[in-house]
Order: sequence, then structure tokens, then C-alpha cells
Amino acid sequence: MDADPERWKAVFEREGRELYDRRVQIVDALQLQPGDSVADLGAGTGLFTMLFAERVGPAGRVYAVDISPSFIDAIAVRANALGLGNVVPIVNSQQTVELPPDSVDLVFIADTYHHFEYPQLMLDSIRAALRPTGRLALIDFRRMPGLSSSWVMGHVRAGRAQVIDELEAAGFELVKEPLALQGNYFLLFRK
Repeated sequence: MDADPERWKAVFEREGRELYDRRVQIVDALQLQPGDSVADLGAGTGLFTMLFAERVGPAGRVYAVDISPSFIDAIAVRANALGLGNVVPIVNSQQTVELPPDSVDLVFIADTYHHFEYPQLMLDSIRAALRPTGRLALIDFRRMPGLSSSWVMGHVRAGRAQVIDELEAAGFELVKEPLALQGNYFLLFRK
């Protein structure tokens, strides 16, 4: 909750971390359009928030959503320094994304779903925030006994199949895996 943004920036935004190394390909795979409204849920240091804000342009909006006020404060400063007036910082809770109903075209969750303490409540909140044609993009760690690291096995609560089951039970339909990743999987769902 009280994350040190500079410490985590050194962890999240570094060469050798798959999501950082493939960040442009990930954003490209989402096929965002100018004017789109995106929620970066679990925005952390704001890596994807900034990329989304540039992609959707001034007519678009990017909600940087995180439970850590220090992350959200740092994102607001970063967006301001970059002249990105389309970033809206939001501190959420473990039960809700704190977004208005039918407000976003895409909810993006990267290496955060495994932290959800109340996945059903969060998925209900996400579903309500998505517009009727809304999409949910989810990237998380592969959890495969014998292949995944002991850290992943001890830290990540659900593997790919269980995550798909949870999302489908919450009213989402798996559309595709838009980009093959190594240590993570990348799934795209529609409402």
C-alpha cells in the first residue's frame, strides 16, 4: 500500500524484464485507437499508463488505477512532467476499481491479477466499468510446476487455466492470446 515508486521503477522498468522488453509489442497488440478510454489496473510505476496515454492521444483518457497512493502520486507527477493531460490517477480498493459504469473501452492488468484478494468482486467491478464492447487484457506469470521459479509457485495463486475459468465465470469470453510471451501469458477477453 505504501510502495516506494523509485525502488519499484528499478524493478519494473529494466532491461531483462519481459514486460519491459516487450512493452511496445504489448501495446501494439492491444490495437488502441485515438480517443479510446483505458484503465491501467495495478498501474504501479506507470510504465504502461504513459505508453497508453501517448497512444490514445489527447482525445483519449487513461485511468491509472492502483491501491498504493504513493504509486498514484508518482504517476501523476510523471504524467504532468511528460505533458500527458489525459491521465487520470485513481486510488482503488481491493474490492473495486473505483471507475464509473460504462466508462472504459479496455481494462489492462499486467502482473497484478494474482494480487487480487477478492477476484470475484474486482471482476464484477471491472465488468461494470467496461463499455458494452469493452475488452479486458490480462498478463500474468505462468505458474507451471517444474518449470516456474519457486518464487512464482509461492507467490502466484492461480495458473492460466484457473484464471480463464474465473474470468469466464464472471461473464468474460476469451478472444485470443494476442502475443506469445515466455514467463507470462497474455490473454484478451471481451465483456
